[in-house]
Amino acid sequence: MGHINNTVIAAWFEFARNPLIRIFDPGLELKRESFPLTIAHTDYDFLDQIYFQNDVEIRTWIKKIGNKSFTAYHEAWQKERLCVRGSAVMVHFDFISGKTTSIPEDRKKLLAEHMLN
Repeated sequence: MGHINNTVIAAWFEFARNPLIRIFDPGLELKRESFPLTIAHTDYDFLDQIYFQNDVEIRTWIKKIGNKSFTAYHEAWQKERLCVRGSAVMVHFDFISGKTTSIPEDRKKLLAEHMLN
């Protein structure tokens, strides 16, 4: 049919969150004992098809910052068309204790630099 599979969007949006994840883990080491984020929720709205033969631009912002979580908002654009939008709720989490923790204020300030207007 010439379009990409809808499951590809999840991977593209995940990759697009790397700059936000670097706020918490600059080297992207992703070690269980030190990595402080987990995903609590994702959603996707498929608005138009995305085709193989054209480039796709993924845009990412912060939609909301809470005490223990933040929401990343994504859009996939192709040929000046918004094709997919979605979000991911990222929770500040201690994998050793198995509990949520507060996002440090300095990290909140860095996240705020990427707020959606």
